Parts: sequence; C-alpha cells; structure tokens
Amino acid sequence: MARRFGVESGIIGVTAAAVVSVVVAGALAFSNVGGPSKAEAEGVGSQKAKRAAAPVDSSIAHASDRPGRSLNITIDDGPDPVWTPKVLEVLKRYNVKAVFCMIGPQAEAHPDLVKKVAAAGHKLCDHTVSHNTGMDKKPQSYQSQQILDAQKMIEKAAGGAQVEFYRAPGGAFTPYSRKLAADHGMRPLGWNVDSKDFEGGTVERIESTVRGELPNRTGPTVLFHDGGGDRSRTVDSLNRLLPWMQSQGYGFGFPKR
Repeated sequence: MARRFGVESGIIGVTAAAVVSVVVAGALAFSNVGGPSKAEAEGVGSQKAKRAAAPVDSSIAHASDRPGRSLNITIDDGPDPVWTPKVLEVLKRYNVKAVFCMIGPQAEAHPDLVKKVAAAGHKLCDHTVSHNTGMDKKPQSYQSQQILDAQKMIEKAAGGAQVEFYRAPGGAFTPYSRKLAADHGMRPLGWNVDSKDFEGGTVERIESTVRGELPNRTGPTVLFHDGGGDRSRTVDSLNRLLPWMQSQGYGFGFPKR
C-alpha cells in the first residue's frame, strides 16, 4: 500500500506541476501582449541601470577626457538636413569626433541624421526643446520639461544611443538644471572657445577668432553650429581649422563625464 501510495502521489505531483506550468505560461503570455519584448525590456533596463550605476558630475564640463594637448569639438542647433551631413563629411575627412548638441524637435524630425551621427562615433547632447536662451529665468517645471522632453526625443530618434551631455541654450544653466541633467545621466557641457560662426562673419573671421582664442585656453571646448541658418561658413571654416589644429599638435577627445 505504501508503494502504491507513492506511485499515485508521484502521478498527482506531475499532473499538478503540469497544470501550474500551463497557468504560469499563460499568465506570462498575457502579460506580454502589447508590451515590450524581453530584449527591449532588458535594453531599457540595462540603460537605466548603467545611468544609475555611474553618477554624473553636475558641474559644467570644459576639459577633455583625452590627455595632453587636446580639444573638444562641439556642434550645436541641429540636426539639419543640409548642413549636418556636410559637417559630418568634414569631420570624417580629418578623423575627428565631436559632440552634437541637438534640439529635440529637430532630432524628432530627422531621426536618420541622429542615427548617422551616433553610428559615426560622435556623442549626443541635449540642447532642449525650444532653445530658449532665457531658461535660467524660467520656473523649474519649464526647465524640466525642456530638458527631459528633448532627451526623450533625441534618444528615441537615435534608436538607443544615450544622450551623454546637456548644454543650456546660450549657457543659461541653473543649479537646478545642472543637477536635473546629471541625475538623468547628462553632464552639463559648456564651452570656452566660441567660433562666433552664428554671427554671420566671413570664414576668415571665424578662423581668426578660433586661432586667437585657442592659445589662451586649457583643455578647451570649441563651439560651432550645424543648425539655425546658413552654415556654409561653418563647414568651410572647419575644413580649414581642423587640419590646422592637427598641425599645431592638437588631438581631439570628448568632454569629461
């Protein structure tokens, strides 16, 4: 009788396990309807975990992560379907990597360009939704919306690449915006060499401005633009300045995170 009871118990146990397995599988299948795939969920989770595991400094970055005589090239206000590809061509010609500070709606409108920038090994930077240079006078709720909405737009357009920096329009940082950006994985990014390419001067003037400012800076971050207007002069000046910088012994890195 004991033996028979053991056999019957085993049969009952196996049957129960099978029923539980079916119920669990059904529940899992139901829970995944309309939701992200396992790979997608793991990708999002790993990106959030990576940000949480690596705190970002909330001070404004200027120095380069590359030792020695080094520059950071930064490109603002794009992506633009006319000028961004031309800037990318020049950077590729001289094997230079840059940080592209993108406006959220521009990134949303041109996801192919955002992906192209990321695929070429350049870094992404949040330059807000509206490029409001008076952001430092706005309430925290407005700053938060401008920064976080742009970050989502850029990362969605990039197809997974992380936005690693935040640059306030016109340098209008606040202690709140810097901490908010850092808490979301973005190091605030400044500049200390302004090419003034947005002022509409000649290529020679842009070139002279950058050459004149570089010797007085340590680990400088140089500001150019690929959006917001006709950037033909920017493209031409980069085509002159990058080989000149290399001839002066400069290397190229990314801002410190």
